[in-house]
Amino acid sequence: MAKAKYKRNSRREFETKIWDGTYNSDGSKHRKRLVSKKSSADLERAFVYIIYSCGLRRGETLALSLFDFRFRKGQATVSITKSLIFDGNAPEIKGMPKTENGLRTLPIPDSAAGFLQGYTAGLSGSFLFTCRGGGLITHSSYVKMWASIERKMDHAAGGTDAFPAITGLTAHIFRHNYCTSLCYRVPEISVKKIAQLMGDSERMLLDVYNHIMEEREDPAAVINSTLAI
Repeated sequence: MAKAKYKRNSRREFETKIWDGTYNSDGSKHRKRLVSKKSSADLERAFVYIIYSCGLRRGETLALSLFDFRFRKGQATVSITKSLIFDGNAPEIKGMPKTENGLRTLPIPDSAAGFLQGYTAGLSGSFLFTCRGGGLITHSSYVKMWASIERKMDHAAGGTDAFPAITGLTAHIFRHNYCTSLCYRVPEISVKKIAQLMGDSERMLLDVYNHIMEEREDPAAVINSTLAI
């Protein structure tokens, strides 16, 4: 049996119509409306979970399909093998991430893995982020989705439409937050490993984030304890 294809309706629900086995008076198949539990709010939540918890680039996130995820007991991962770019409003999948270093597999934190496993299991197609008709997300649809995300975050922070508390928020800021948070955990995690997780080179990482690690350095204390007589 073919899998039902869901479309997003004006109430931001995912719906489809399936034949219920009966016929109309004109002999045509009678179809009943089904509404999926998956909503636009779930789509937005999935996007934020991924950029916050995995530090992916926007294009890497929008290109994700359910086949990029592995949910095993005690460990969930996501593999980055492609990227989505926009040619005007039209989406296009590139067979490679932004750089060669971008090919990587990352662990998904437990705090996000449960939701993402449920979200991917409920997809009506392969890709995580789609338009109302089920095709790859367009630039205009992405802009609307991000505006909704930013507005909800702003209201949660105490802002209003007239007096926003958050302005200028972008998906890339979450990537910076991911890397900054990991840099604060050096030497529990190495600079080399952080660069691998980011899909960047160690040189780039040091050029941009070295000041964070330097802030935590105390060379006098290290020398004192290491070379004590």
